[in-house]
Amino acid sequence: MKSPFLQAFADLPQALPIFPLSGAVVLPGVQLPLNIFEPRYLNMVAAALARDHLIGMVQPRADAQEPDPPAVYRIGCAGRITSYSETNDGRIVLVLTGLCRFEIAEELPELDGYRRVRPDWSRFAADYDLEAGAISNRERFMGSLRAFCDHRRVEVPWDDIGKMEDFDLVNLLCAHLPLGADDKQALLETDGIDARADLMRGLMEMSLFGGHASGGEQRH
Repeated sequence: MKSPFLQAFADLPQALPIFPLSGAVVLPGVQLPLNIFEPRYLNMVAAALARDHLIGMVQPRADAQEPDPPAVYRIGCAGRITSYSETNDGRIVLVLTGLCRFEIAEELPELDGYRRVRPDWSRFAADYDLEAGAISNRERFMGSLRAFCDHRRVEVPWDDIGKMEDFDLVNLLCAHLPLGADDKQALLETDGIDARADLMRGLMEMSLFGGHASGGEQRH
C-alpha cells in the first residue's frame, strides 16, 4: 500500500475540521469517496485544501437529542484529501484517504459554518504502522465474509480480496461493507486488527439473522 503519511505523527494538527456523517467511517489506508454540496462543507473542504488537506470523519450519535448540531461520537478518524474535482453544478467530489484515528478532546468554535475540534491523537500512534497485526484465523473470517456477502448480495472481487494483506482487508471492509452505523463505530473504536476482524466476523454472522442499514456513496 502506498502510505498516506506526509507528516510525522508528532506533527498532526491541534485543530481539525469534522464532518459528521452517519454510516461513513474511514480507517488508516482506506479510501472513502465523498460528494460535497452543502455550503458549510464546501467551505470546510476549501479550508482543508488551503492548509493540510485533513478532515476528521465522525458519526453523529444515534441517541443525540439535538438534531443540529448533533452530538457526535468521541472517536473518529482523520483522512487526507488525496483527490478532488469540482462539478459544473458546484459540488466537490473527493476521495479521503484514512490517516489516523483521534479522540475529541474538546469542540472549538465553528468557522464558516463547519465544526472544529481539538483532537487527541495520543492513543492511536499505532495507526501509523500500516502493516501491524494479522487475523488469527483468516480462513474462518473469509468464510463468514462469503456467507455475509452472499446473503446480502454484495458483489466482491474475490481474487483481489484474497491477495490483500490482513490490515488492508479488515480496514477496507469496515468502511465499505453494508453494516449499521453503530456496528461501524464499534469497529472503528476497536484496537488491533485481529480484535477488529473478530468483532466484524461476529457482526457478519449475527446479520444473517437480521438486517442492517446499507451504505452507498456519501453525500452531504
